[in-house]
Amino acid sequence: MNFPEELKYTTSHEWVKVIEDNVVEIGLTDYAQGELGDLVFVNLPEVDDEVVAGDAFADVESVKAVSDVISPVNGVVTEVNEELLDTPEAINEAPYEAWFVRVGDVDFGEKLMSAQEYEDYLKTLE
Repeated sequence: MNFPEELKYTTSHEWVKVIEDNVVEIGLTDYAQGELGDLVFVNLPEVDDEVVAGDAFADVESVKAVSDVISPVNGVVTEVNEELLDTPEAINEAPYEAWFVRVGDVDFGEKLMSAQEYEDYLKTLE
């Protein structure tokens, strides 16, 4: 499994990438997409929606189940990756390129893990 060093991670298996001051991208980790299986549908928020750390802001549907995507930050959605609406399988194919939303006015509501900390966390789940 792949865990890029420049990203931060959550215990609910989202990744966060700082793309500029006070703006981040959020997506699902390689581990998450592997556990979910083939994704067939994505439900995304709207631009200007507020996101709250620890609360769901989107959901994904796989052949197995529907799962919430949890926000790791507080902020406001500035952009939505609408390509995922037509090609949810992009999350399975390239989870670290298939961002869900860009969020501005970011407040990191919870402690995020480094790639090494996330990898160590996953070992506790085995």
